[in-house]
Amino acid sequence: MTTDKNQYFIQSLLDGDSKGIAQIYKVVFPKVLHFVLNNKGQYADAEDVFQRVLLQLGVRIKKREFKISSTFEGYMFTACKNLWRRELNRTKKWVTKEGELELITEERELALELLNQERWELYRDSFMKLSVNCREILNFFFNKKTYKEIVEQTAYTSETVVRQRVFKCKSKLTALVKNDCRFKILR
Repeated sequence: MTTDKNQYFIQSLLDGDSKGIAQIYKVVFPKVLHFVLNNKGQYADAEDVFQRVLLQLGVRIKKREFKISSTFEGYMFTACKNLWRRELNRTKKWVTKEGELELITEERELALELLNQERWELYRDSFMKLSVNCREILNFFFNKKTYKEIVEQTAYTSETVVRQRVFKCKSKLTALVKNDCRFKILR
């Protein structure tokens, strides 16, 4: 059923089917709205992020064959969440000189968002190819757990062993990313 629903939503975007697109809004937008409102945003921000991701996804589907390994709703929500986080980071770091303001064209921004989403997918796909143990240890590491905390929560015997394991798993992940045919295109 999920595959049928995914295909229905993808085909709706491809065809510009307003009924299917309205269904996407009905299913996904409330979750995006909730996330944005809980993370320093407003209703208009949620709408903007959602529409930009829909547009980005529509362009991507028309550009080449597109396959989602999760649910369409999960994919859309994750893309919206990532875009909103980038927006928050961008505005937080924005420094302007008096009277000067760099304007980024919407096309350039959309292209950058698409590139970032494709990079995220390459990372996620590579991460999922790792062993369960490597994914677990890297999740701890990426979530800023100390080596001591990792030892306490796993079967490892010392911080040195954990440090070595993290290094090996990061090396495997890096190799998987670099050996993927998409890597050269997305650099």
